[in-house]
Amino acid sequence: MDDEAEGIGTTGVEIDRTGQAEAFDAIGDRYDEAFPHKEGQVAAGEWLVKELPPRSRVLDLGCGTGVPTARQLAGAGHEVTGTDLSEEMVRIARANVPGATFLQMDIADLAPRGPRDLGTFDAVVAFFSLLMLPRAEIPLALRTVRDVLRPGGLFALSMVEADVDDFSIPFLGNTIRVSGYLRDDLRRVVGEAGFEILGETSFTYAPATTDVPPEEQIFLNCRRSG
Repeated sequence: MDDEAEGIGTTGVEIDRTGQAEAFDAIGDRYDEAFPHKEGQVAAGEWLVKELPPRSRVLDLGCGTGVPTARQLAGAGHEVTGTDLSEEMVRIARANVPGATFLQMDIADLAPRGPRDLGTFDAVVAFFSLLMLPRAEIPLALRTVRDVLRPGGLFALSMVEADVDDFSIPFLGNTIRVSGYLRDDLRRVVGEAGFEILGETSFTYAPATTDVPPEEQIFLNCRRSG
């Protein structure tokens, strides 16, 4: 597990990832089995492929198994770096997408000029990764994303619409903690972090398991302001 799992992150906020990475280590390949249809992610990836110049640098934040997003963007010729808190997810992603780079990292590690500074990116994707953070950390995480983007860089993110904060739920035989926003609140938080929202879509999604209830997924296509 990442050494930032518990303590003070580079954002200055106390973070506690206890159990989060272990849950996804245990889930492994079953994640893709439970969520086989990812039309929203694929559509957001297609938007990036259309908008980005060739061979752009893209950060896949909370990359999971690397499927479909890292594979989709690497297949389009972009230089993809994926990060995830779960050691097992990183291992699977490396096997699934050998043309990309995958690192076990927390978002708190990514602050520019920090000990694990990865440089700047032309685009960042964060599909369902920010929901793993308490609400107190999400604005800081969004500002970190803005800081690692070049001026005018693109940002695609998704969240599950829910009015919850660091709420424990059963998930594929494990327990994870999740946060969410109602739609208008999510738009506000993203805008206040320095992003222009260019497009929005939503999907009512029923996972292929009775362990995870149906959910409303919100996808935002954004550009760094300023």
